[in-house]
Amino acid sequence: MQEIHIEGLSPRQWIIADMVWACGTREDIDRLIKFLPTQEMKDEATVIVDLMMMAMIEQCFDGSEPMQEAEQLLKKIAEKT
Repeated sequence: MQEIHIEGLSPRQWIIADMVWACGTREDIDRLIKFLPTQEMKDEATVIVDLMMMAMIEQCFDGSEPMQEAEQLLKKIAEKT
């Protein structure tokens, strides 16, 4: 199972991260961000998506995440469908 470790998120940011994680495609992520109620939350969600991509790449390079699983997650987060 894929797991991402991001330290230092506030409780609200953890909730946003969980909502992003639950999305199935980049299109779903974009839709979620679009419908967040404030620009601040939209900005936080965008940064969280970037942090997720960076964390997955880091975990892949340090060997804590299999390359195939990392590629699948990065495709989900980064690819526009």
